[in-house]
Amino acid sequence: MGVPAFFRWLSRKYPSIIVNCVEEKAKECNGVKVPIDTSKPNPNEVEFDNLYLDMNGIIHPCTHPEDKPAPKNEDEMMVAIFEYIDRIFNIGRRARERDCLDAKSDPSSPAPRAKMNQQRSRRFRASKEGMEAAEEKQKIRQEILAKGGFLPPEEVKERFDSNCITPGTEFMDNLAKCLRYYIADRLNSDPGWKNLTVILSDASAPGEGEHKIMDYIRRQRAQPNHDPNTHHCLCGADADLIMLGLATHEPNFTIIREEFKPNKPKPCALCNQMGHEVKDCQGLPREKQGKHDQFADTMPVSEQEFIFIRLCVLREYLERELTMASLPFTFDFERSVDDWVFMCFFVGNDFLPHLPSLEIREGAIDRLVNIYKNVVHKTGGYLTESGFVNLQRVQMIMLAVGEVEDSIFKKRKDDDDNFKRRQKEKRKRLKRDQPSFIPGGQFSPQALGNRSSPQAICNPRQAAFEMRMHDRQNSTSSASPNTSLTPDSSPSLGGGIKRKPEDSDSEPEPEDNIRLWETGWKQRYYKNKFDVDASDEKFRRKVVQSYVEGLCWVLRYYYQGCASWNWYYPFHYAPFASDFEGIADMPSDFEKGSKPFKPLEQLMGVFPAASGNFLPPTWRKLMTDPESSIIDFYPEDFAIDLNGKKYAWQGVALLPFVDERRLRAALEKVYPDLTPEETRRNSLGGDVLFVGKHHPLCDFIVEQYKTKNTEAVDIPPELCHGIQGKLTLNDNAVLPDQVVQSPVPMLRDLTQNSAVSISFKDPQFAEDFIFKATVLPGAKKPAPVLKPGDWEKTNNDGRPWRPQLGFNRDRKPVHLDQSAFRTLGHTMPRDRGMPGMYPNAVPLGAYGSPYARPLM
Repeated sequence: MGVPAFFRWLSRKYPSIIVNCVEEKAKECNGVKVPIDTSKPNPNEVEFDNLYLDMNGIIHPCTHPEDKPAPKNEDEMMVAIFEYIDRIFNIGRRARERDCLDAKSDPSSPAPRAKMNQQRSRRFRASKEGMEAAEEKQKIRQEILAKGGFLPPEEVKERFDSNCITPGTEFMDNLAKCLRYYIADRLNSDPGWKNLTVILSDASAPGEGEHKIMDYIRRQRAQPNHDPNTHHCLCGADADLIMLGLATHEPNFTIIREEFKPNKPKPCALCNQMGHEVKDCQGLPREKQGKHDQFADTMPVSEQEFIFIRLCVLREYLERELTMASLPFTFDFERSVDDWVFMCFFVGNDFLPHLPSLEIREGAIDRLVNIYKNVVHKTGGYLTESGFVNLQRVQMIMLAVGEVEDSIFKKRKDDDDNFKRRQKEKRKRLKRDQPSFIPGGQFSPQALGNRSSPQAICNPRQAAFEMRMHDRQNSTSSASPNTSLTPDSSPSLGGGIKRKPEDSDSEPEPEDNIRLWETGWKQRYYKNKFDVDASDEKFRRKVVQSYVEGLCWVLRYYYQGCASWNWYYPFHYAPFASDFEGIADMPSDFEKGSKPFKPLEQLMGVFPAASGNFLPPTWRKLMTDPESSIIDFYPEDFAIDLNGKKYAWQGVALLPFVDERRLRAALEKVYPDLTPEETRRNSLGGDVLFVGKHHPLCDFIVEQYKTKNTEAVDIPPELCHGIQGKLTLNDNAVLPDQVVQSPVPMLRDLTQNSAVSISFKDPQFAEDFIFKATVLPGAKKPAPVLKPGDWEKTNNDGRPWRPQLGFNRDRKPVHLDQSAFRTLGHTMPRDRGMPGMYPNAVPLGAYGSPYARPLM
């Protein structure tokens, strides 16, 4: 979701929603890897019923990780994805035999047009930034070598284009094959998977991953035999998962996500040393260590840790915050949660730009909640109901925000000026107080009280040489003698940490032509952003109309599913809150019967010409041929409007919107050029259900294949732990006693397969059916987690907040005295990473090794 600071704000305001994951690690015995027994109870002391994987949050960190060297090829990427899923399953597993865990894994698929605009912006920017970074890297390399610097030889390797993680590419098609193999392998060999029902919705099935998951939950909970106390666990990194989880009104909903650690160190892309970026590289020799002058590691080995987000605890916080007394109507907490979710849309989402006056970092959500509670007596009811918006009441909220827009803009300017002044004074103070010289490398001073033992000087000759080289470079540079010192980082020379040659005061501030803090801001905004006069009431109403449609579309998408596949917001910027006058009578109906783009059509709509290699040749030509009728859709360069921000990644990419009619007309001429394989990749698919031989549904599915039943049959809910839907035979099914070939050469074929797969379709409802946004009858409210002191416990009190470990609040933490820490410091190896860390390169024996589990 397009709210970069939302989770940071949420975790600071409601810290008790966070729980650190307890993860059981695999052990080794005499060099043999002993797998984890996933049939045992969850080490987090919680049992989940359904585990959902939003694969976008898994594919990206596995294919181009930031905290370790990237996989060398596509095969290693697939193995990394398998191992990542294994870790998530280990964290989110359950051990009760009487139920099954439903794992539904969803790579991103053909998305609604409203989402494609954001995907288009991201992919064009990624391509542009990648080319600019490569050019800058090559320029700096040549400058360093010309000055006699030391750089490792430039590796000739193909750059991984992350744009291939888009439906319709060969990469995503291969990933779907690999996931089918992985599921079959785990159902055959892992005892923890014995009774699982696994549903795979790959990239050919239309819809975003997280929204396909929500649609599955909505349809299952609408069944009469659904268990209202099902505990859902969803793995994903997007902030909108929190809002989507709240929108289900399920009392037991938990999210697993990677723990975000800011300012994680990355090696320089030129010299592979830590502590500086490419633009600050000076080409110093690589640090050596040890008795034999071996090179130091270029990247510290670290393993990503995970956290739980407990939505039941967030509901406790919200219940206390949103409860209102003396209302002219009956208070309904579930309706107020829906209104809270709706108000979060105004600070940003994947489909609409945020309002100029509402910034999450400035407390915009708190401001909206306060206004919501203050005007509730005027509104006379709630803003939303089961995904439908009451525009008359929303208008009252927006106009109340509009009354304070002028003061918001002025305060923003004052806060920004005060921050810059404090930073400037801090830099001057640090520069004045810094010493003239600090030894670095292995001679650098160590802070007192540091529990980690300082590393002994193993190679003083190497460290002294690096210090002399650094001093020589400083003496010949135009910078001052103190430029090697940086007040906000360690002055270690061996680690390659260096100060920017220019002072940050000299960085030019981006020009702001709008000046929202000055009189006439609305006139300047519409003139600069839309090239119209603010007095053009007709145009302003058109912008507001489109934005209101967007609000209704997004809320419907969250609660009922996609209202229209081809609707989108046709502007780059949002209107002001004060413009929302007269929206009560604006229509919010959407075209019925719209269809999603096919995978290759979506690629043409979101890819820049630089990523055209993922498309068929004649389709690719439409992106580059000057005579192409749609060449204007693929600009080689484009402007980025900083829009009041400082960095380009925060700005707005001013790309032309794709005209669907023109795109389809151009593609109609090249459709005959598709090969049979490309035609298959361009078709829309569906979900596939997998079970193992121990599952009660296995014999029922096998019987369908034996009788060659071509009709769709209902799943007997008593055989599938209450899951309902329809099953049809699958042409590419995994069948018992048939070999499942491995799509990854380093992994073995499954010669003794006992798993089976079949096409699955969720329960269907009438087009006008409304899924009720409420807690189901019979649902038990979880036991309260928050204690009286937790209401005031935030990260703003000056004390560091430490999330609890696991779900058991009474778990006793282990305390070590100083002697124990000294013992650990002496016994732990210092030249290696922490034990059990993910290896830098995927070895053959990592997944599917000769030491894998035997078949069950």
